[in-house]
Formats: sequence, C-alpha cells, structure tokens
Amino acid sequence: MKKNDFKIYSFYQFKKIKNPINFKSLIKEFCQFNKLKGTIIIANEGINGTIGGLDESIKIFEKELFKLNFSDLTYKYSRSKYMPFHRLKIRNKKEIITFTKKNINVEKYKGEFIEASKWNKLIDDKEVYLVDVRNDYESQIGSFQGSIKSNTKKFKDFKKFIENNLVDIKSSKIAMFCTGGIRCEKASAYMNEMGFKNLYQLKGGILKYLEEVPKKKSKWKGECFIFDNRVSVKNEMKIGSYELCHGCRMPILDKDKLSKNYEYGVSCENCYNKLTENKKQNLRQRNKQIKIAKKRGLYNPYIRHTPVDY
Repeated sequence: MKKNDFKIYSFYQFKKIKNPINFKSLIKEFCQFNKLKGTIIIANEGINGTIGGLDESIKIFEKELFKLNFSDLTYKYSRSKYMPFHRLKIRNKKEIITFTKKNINVEKYKGEFIEASKWNKLIDDKEVYLVDVRNDYESQIGSFQGSIKSNTKKFKDFKKFIENNLVDIKSSKIAMFCTGGIRCEKASAYMNEMGFKNLYQLKGGILKYLEEVPKKKSKWKGECFIFDNRVSVKNEMKIGSYELCHGCRMPILDKDKLSKNYEYGVSCENCYNKLTENKKQNLRQRNKQIKIAKKRGLYNPYIRHTPVDY
C-alpha cells in the first residue's frame, strides 16, 4: 500500500454521548474543514464511521476524537488509490448500528474479544460454533470455512436468527464475526442479556484479520464485502474482484456483466426486472452527467479522485 494513496479510517466505540446533535455539528465542521469524506453515525450510545482523506487529515481527526474522550476506539486503517467516498455524510440516529429499539448496555454485556492473531486457534476448536453475523449478500462472496450463515437481509433480522437457531446452544462456545466488529459487539451484548454463557467475537472484525494474518495462515475463503466504492477486499487487504451494481447496490463480477440485463451504471441480472423505467432513466442521466463532467474537466462527486486532486 502506497503512502501517497488515500488513508481509510474505520472506527467505532460504544460510549454515551449526552448531546448527539451538538456532537454531530462539531464533527461535521471539523471534517469539512479537513476535506474528509465518508459516513459517520452518531447516537446516544456512541459513534461509528468510516472516512477517507489525506494522512495528515486522518491523524488530526484521530486526535480530535481522543480530545472528545473517545480513547478506546476499535479502529483499522487501509488505503485506496482513489477516494472511495462521494461525499461526507454525518447522521444522528437512535443506534450507531440498527438492531433493536431496546436499550442495550453494550459496554457491560459485550462478548469476549479475541485478537486476530488468536482467532485461528479458537475456531479450530471442534466445540466452537462459528457464526457469520453479516447479511446474505456479504457471506455469499466470502466467509470463514465452516461458519454458520445467518442469511439475513438486514442486521436487525439477526434477532430472529438467534431465537430460531442459537437459543438451544446458550451454554456452548460461540465465536462470532462481522466486517469491522460492531455488529458482533451489539449482538453479543443482546445475547448475553438473554443468558448466553460463552460468547467470543473477532476484535476489529474480518478487516483486522485480513490486515494482520498472512495469506498462507489465513482461514478466510473468498472476499470481504465493504461498504464503500472499493466494494470488496481480499487477504492482506488487497482490493477485491467485485464492483457494485448502481441499480441494486449488490456486488457483481466481470462474468455478471455478460448478462443481457447488465447495463453499466444502471442494472444487473439481479435487479433489471425490479427497477422501474424511471429509476433506470435517472441512472442513465447520471452516467451522462459524469461523462460530460470528465470531458469538460468539471467537478462531479462520482468522478474518481486521487490525492493529487486534493
């Protein structure tokens, strides 16, 4: 990874914020001034985000969070040749990761963290149930071999999966993993409140594992879906093979582009018959505007930008 690429900073922490609205204004002003892009969610229960920018800007942002008493963040870095975010989005929500309307004391009830370096040893234990907490479209392109897939459409559906599939093994060892760790932290706290006894979670999530564990020792199979324009990453955090269909936001491969229903920037086999004609026309118009902007050298948020453009 080259140092002249953009630095990507993913972070979260469950920590009570007394005034999320004022906190949002403070963070937004800071990010805009330092030309940071990405998404940050702020709620009473804490902060969750992924942003991209120049190295120095990310460093300054980290220091600002520390000043605001976020000193125990779960975080990870990666790099990208192009800015993977179109804009800056900072939102106030009821939860930093939508799961349940019920208040959960995550700081108190979360499962035991397992470092990436010790994860292989844990999941090699035949008495451990390995659970993929992510949604179906994520686990379809990659997962740990032998994991139990929840096959959910949204994270909040994981509650039903727990009730239907895990309640009968409350006393067993359960190792959970997700992209960055936040979903496991929320789910494990919820499960511990239900009476589960031996819950473990991969600290820093799959991304931390892919970053720290060498490919030769990795038990990860496939690619990991990520929620930015890089779409997916592989072992050792190398950029993956997938692109994003702009019609349905699902990951697609080059072979998927061979479908008669694939149209660049508009649709794929998965969504062609689900999109309205109006939606398709809007996407075609956006593609046209991007092409015009490129030709004229004008700014457009959907044009790929390098650090030189900053």
